[in-house]
Amino acid sequence: MAEIAGTGRAGGRLSGEAYVGTHRARAHSREAAERTRRSRILAGLTSPARVGEGAQAVSRRRATWADAYRRRAVAGDVVVSVLTGVVTGLLAFPGWSLTRTAVAAAVMPVLWVGALSLGHGYEGRYVGTAPEEYRAVVRTACYLVAAAGLVSYGLRVDVPRAIPLVAAPMLVVLGLIARRILRSDLGRRRRAGTDTQATVIIGNARSVAPMIAEIQRAPEQGLRVVAACVSGLDLSGDVPSEVNGVPVFGYPEEAMSAVDLFDAEVVAVSSDPDLHGPELRRLAWSLEEREVDLVVSAGLLGVAGPRLSIRPTAGMPLLHVERPVMSGARRVLKVAMERLLTAVLLLAALPVGLAIALAIRVDSPGPILFRQNRVGARGEPFSMLKFRTMCVDAEERLAALQRDAGNDVMFKMKDDPRVTRVGRLLRRYSLDELPQLLNVIAGQMSLVGPRPALQREVDAYEPDAVRRLRVRPGLTGLWQVSGRSNLSWDESLRLDLWYVDNWSMVLDLQILFRTARAVLRGTGAY
Repeated sequence: MAEIAGTGRAGGRLSGEAYVGTHRARAHSREAAERTRRSRILAGLTSPARVGEGAQAVSRRRATWADAYRRRAVAGDVVVSVLTGVVTGLLAFPGWSLTRTAVAAAVMPVLWVGALSLGHGYEGRYVGTAPEEYRAVVRTACYLVAAAGLVSYGLRVDVPRAIPLVAAPMLVVLGLIARRILRSDLGRRRRAGTDTQATVIIGNARSVAPMIAEIQRAPEQGLRVVAACVSGLDLSGDVPSEVNGVPVFGYPEEAMSAVDLFDAEVVAVSSDPDLHGPELRRLAWSLEEREVDLVVSAGLLGVAGPRLSIRPTAGMPLLHVERPVMSGARRVLKVAMERLLTAVLLLAALPVGLAIALAIRVDSPGPILFRQNRVGARGEPFSMLKFRTMCVDAEERLAALQRDAGNDVMFKMKDDPRVTRVGRLLRRYSLDELPQLLNVIAGQMSLVGPRPALQREVDAYEPDAVRRLRVRPGLTGLWQVSGRSNLSWDESLRLDLWYVDNWSMVLDLQILFRTARAVLRGTGAY
């Protein structure tokens, strides 16, 4: 893009928009000199005076929101630990005086906040973006329990059992709730465009576009792409180039100029055969001078962080990708916990189910339950149960409505004329799916998993989509908490494949909590 790559900045510090809008009208000699200077900056051979100025400005801006987030996190942890200290003191030492209880309430915050600091609970790179914040809370509580046990054994001090049995669960539960509230508030601000990090993307034209799309799909992660330095594009024309709405600043060797111009806080490198080894190392050195973070994409979409680790080999940091775990002891634990939770839910939902059955019987003629053959794990068919939400001849009328399908594979239609009055209410709040708890008890479904598919949908699967059938379909899943029927087939498939590859018990619990919120809102269901 000549308008971007060939413009100097001798006239002062320009904003990103002004720079992009400037026409390429400079002499070729000046353009060549500017390109040479940019290349030297990338190589770390020069350090322009404005680099320090830009780094200070970026550092001040980063400190504004990141430090404020940390202060709120520390304040929340202090409140949590004080409350835990008071409750633990009263339960562990019921005969304590008010003074001793106050001492316990004062000591607990010092221990909790100090241990969280040592356990990377306030690490800057994890602020508001990674589940490491949640893991730090659980890990720190376990460390404190272990430390209490060691002190009790080593010093032969009798530690009341109420301390580990009450304090640790309270610190974990209240700590996770406090972190969740903070993260939700930060996510709302980031979706509104504040508290974000200006990001420059570097890479090949084929890899930059998917990377930008993924970042734009998750604004709550805090990365705001302001420019791209792309190889493999023809930037010699007079029309500014864009990738997914992001202006192309120039080629990868001009990255440092883009960082300085846009006051970038993060540089993200996608797959680029020309940017590796020494070039990437020099880039890291130049960014270090500017206090700019460097993140490098491994090109592995759909792989969660816990499956990734660095494996040093012959002086090279190799990325080790763990195989997905959906068998063995973890699988048995998942089934056992789901069966237990499902039994509890069945008992709690019994009065609601009876009321729904009566409403269906009064609203329209036909059976109360609807049975439909679905495809389960390993392609095995099973009969899925639902409360009937359509008229009895719904299947016969389906062919005439196929042309209005909601996406390419799954048939979903807003204002479906086959849905009854009671059925619309049941679908809105997913109450029609309550009988599927019986499918979970029978071992045909899971509480959490991919959406149960029809045989005609499976017949239309591409090879990648068949991987959904490796696990049991779920009563809820990422598709349920990420848009429900508003999702396209490609989006639903992406979420299901991500779940299959990255399943964990923690992920299941997160989805169950998010399901309650999605169902109460009633959005995306029809």
